[in-house]
Amino acid sequence: MNEALLIDLRGVGRKVCGLGECSSIQHGDSAAGLVITGTHGDVTGVWIVLPCHTVLWLHWRDPAFFEELTMSMTFSGQVAVVTGAAAGIGRATAQAFAAEGLKVVVADLDVAGGEGTVQSIREAGGEAVFVRCNVTLEDDVQNLMSEVIKAYGRLDYAFNNAGIEIEKGKLADGTVDEFDAIMGVNVKGVWLCMKYQLPLLLAQGGGAIVNTASVAGLGAAPKMSIYAASKHAVIGLTKSAAIEYAKKKIRVNAVCPAVIDTDMFRRAYEADPKKGDFANAMHPVGRIGKVEEIASAVLYLCSDGAAFTTGHSLAVDGGVTAF
Repeated sequence: MNEALLIDLRGVGRKVCGLGECSSIQHGDSAAGLVITGTHGDVTGVWIVLPCHTVLWLHWRDPAFFEELTMSMTFSGQVAVVTGAAAGIGRATAQAFAAEGLKVVVADLDVAGGEGTVQSIREAGGEAVFVRCNVTLEDDVQNLMSEVIKAYGRLDYAFNNAGIEIEKGKLADGTVDEFDAIMGVNVKGVWLCMKYQLPLLLAQGGGAIVNTASVAGLGAAPKMSIYAASKHAVIGLTKSAAIEYAKKKIRVNAVCPAVIDTDMFRRAYEADPKKGDFANAMHPVGRIGKVEEIASAVLYLCSDGAAFTTGHSLAVDGGVTAF
């Protein structure tokens, strides 16, 4: 055998030792299951080494496919709901859930965008349905959760992503209408969604919720004071719910993006190119983030590999909060 590749099968299945000779790998008090891909004579195949040290030989025409399969995140659940899924981070996350084999309920006020997300999932071989939902309206949120059960019979994961940012000046320049609108979507919307998701997860015996906060919820955000307050509130809701439901096998976390390349950002950049230059410069990595990078963080927080993570606010920010 040459160029053996070892992959840890416990957890999310990530590569653990690169190319080289087989070595012993421990997981807790017992040996972890291993997959070794390589060549034996002139035959390419896969060796599976089980915790009991039994070795199975599989003739595999394309080991790279098997490697890709074992290195993907694992999910015990089957169904996810994503709000704000018509575009941007929500769409990318809905597509990512579907790519992992989950059934996805896409929710948004934007019917055309939401149906576009569903179409993209179906064209890629996934399964999804669209439900129009205004997260500030209790009846709409109740209906959304009813449609989840009607379509798929259960709920395992929820990504509460719907949010707005409409401020244009400093705190004293804000209006009551702006305050009510931002708090309505960003805070009330998350609270309502969790209020009606949690009973479904309790009935299911557990699950995971991820709420979209922001780096603005971890510190100050000049000229975005109402938005910052709303995202601080999302983190507060997240932490409180995580403690309240921890023993019920329900995990609640938040993802905190910095500036991400979304339609909202592009509109701001087109209106004032200097904003784009500033956004790139504010991130130590020298660029803004991608929606797929936020989706990856959300999927990790929902995955089986994050089973010991709850009440956490995960900054996905290119180093912004490291200052």
